[in-house]
Amino acid sequence: MTSRAVEYACNALTEVMSAVPGEKLIVVCDDLKEKVGWTFAQAGLKVGLYARIITLKTEPKSFRREPPPFLVESLVSGGPELAINCLRGSAEETPFRVRLIALQTRNKTTRLGHGPGITMDMLTEGALALSVGEYREMNGRADRIIAATEGAQDVVLSTPEGTDLKMSMRGRGFFKDTTITGDKWGNLPTGEATTGPVENSLEGTLVCDVAVGGIGLIEKPLKIHCEHGRAVKIEGEDEKVSARIKEALSTDDMASMVGEMAIGLNPKARVVEEFLEAEKVLSTAHIAFGRNIDYPTGGKNNSANHMDFLMNRPNVTVFFQDSRELDLLVDGEIAV
Repeated sequence: MTSRAVEYACNALTEVMSAVPGEKLIVVCDDLKEKVGWTFAQAGLKVGLYARIITLKTEPKSFRREPPPFLVESLVSGGPELAINCLRGSAEETPFRVRLIALQTRNKTTRLGHGPGITMDMLTEGALALSVGEYREMNGRADRIIAATEGAQDVVLSTPEGTDLKMSMRGRGFFKDTTITGDKWGNLPTGEATTGPVENSLEGTLVCDVAVGGIGLIEKPLKIHCEHGRAVKIEGEDEKVSARIKEALSTDDMASMVGEMAIGLNPKARVVEEFLEAEKVLSTAHIAFGRNIDYPTGGKNNSANHMDFLMNRPNVTVFFQDSRELDLLVDGEIAV
């Protein structure tokens, strides 16, 4: 690990997770992401934390469904103030990660940074390579979106590729992942302003032209037809990608129902294979189907799955009860 990577990991611990000297940190990683895990453990020691790392063995074609007993025992016996997950980002392992998060946050006392698909490159060149000043600027950008959209009722999202969606955010509101405080958890790297739309409200057509969560970059656009909140029809030239999406959105009854609409805010995020970083690219937007029941501004989708679809150059407008409307993004540029 490089000193620069440790420095950026320190910035994430202090600026995103509000780490305080003397707190306990547990890093859970699989053997594919062990180097990243050790970087965060080293950063934890550097900022005065009591750091411990737990490594899980992986098999290339075998996917976990449940946290192993020894991991459950470790997390239950000594709940830390801070936890970081450095894990592979396979779509097939999403249910395992959902159950792991539920275990780690069950007592509402652990601040969790969750990194499915996190890489060392993110820590040295990408979305985690942020200075203290860049973190604070990104956080301010998120705060402006949250303040500007307070009381918004509906959202319209469109793109040049053909996305044309409308959804309700009545009673929900935006929240940010740029700080993980109190009993919250969020992804590492950070960089989103997010809302959980009213579950049965999504209507229209989604054209994903960049990347899909758990799959990565796509070469040809995908079209998803949405009715009453659900993805009802998937069209794409890549049959293998379409088949994986259909399987994921059939995980359970709520997996095909909308769970999220989010705007990317991270100035260092890049369009790369790992969706964890791509979804944070500044001025992009994405829609997810599946779980949102733990969203701080509200959500009722209790699926065991969550799959995101990233779009480039979006237009996003919110509408208020008094007939006001506000552009958040115009042709891929933040307008707030």
